[in-house]
Amino acid sequence: MGHGYAIKAKADQSAEVLIYEDVGAGWFGGVTAKQFADDLKALGSVKHIDVRINSYGGDVFEGLAIYQQLVRHKATVTTHIDGVAASIASVIAMAGSEIRIAEAGWLMIHDAWGLAIGNAAEMRRQADLLDSVTQQVAGVYQARTSKPIEDIRAWMADEKWFNAADAIDAGMATSMAENLRVAAHAAPSQHAKFRHLPTALAGQPGAAQTSAHQPSGAEQQLIAQVEAQAATLRARRAARTVPPTRGAA
Repeated sequence: MGHGYAIKAKADQSAEVLIYEDVGAGWFGGVTAKQFADDLKALGSVKHIDVRINSYGGDVFEGLAIYQQLVRHKATVTTHIDGVAASIASVIAMAGSEIRIAEAGWLMIHDAWGLAIGNAAEMRRQADLLDSVTQQVAGVYQARTSKPIEDIRAWMADEKWFNAADAIDAGMATSMAENLRVAAHAAPSQHAKFRHLPTALAGQPGAAQTSAHQPSGAEQQLIAQVEAQAATLRARRAARTVPPTRGAA
């Protein structure tokens, strides 16, 4: 478990969840659905949960389980896309009754993908599994946006990146939050992972910043957390020599 995941209860019967890392265990090295479930249970009775996201995704099944836990929870859930909610992290974002995206935030959806080793029959089974997972994920987006499923599937096939305004127009977010100077950029290894990475995310930390907003003390603390996590993720990914296993999204 990295330092980019935390759940903290507050005195006003609310809680804040920080998902600033990959989703899933193993090569993803991030938050697991089991850990998430245990931490939610430990909160006890809360009335509101804020989920803050800056993640490029990870294991699709772990992410779907986290999404379901938030949807089923009795508390009102608000999700905040502080930087990037890509791949399965964008599905977790859909769990909010409100989805707030930072001015410089990004959301990305795409077809499920993975790796398989085996004979032709195994490859066909893997292809069938990926088709099923893609359809399941498309259903989550369709339920949230009420857009035609054909549009959702076309966006996913094209690896669609939404900036804040586009996400709101598409129904993927409900409102825009004042810009935080978060590290909304991709680590170098992400350039090869995603086909259509926006130019604003391919630069240096802070490439998506605006100069008009001066962050408050609380925002500066958040910035420091994001930048530290980005450095951790870059180092972890640079050390990997084996690709993630199947089920990535």
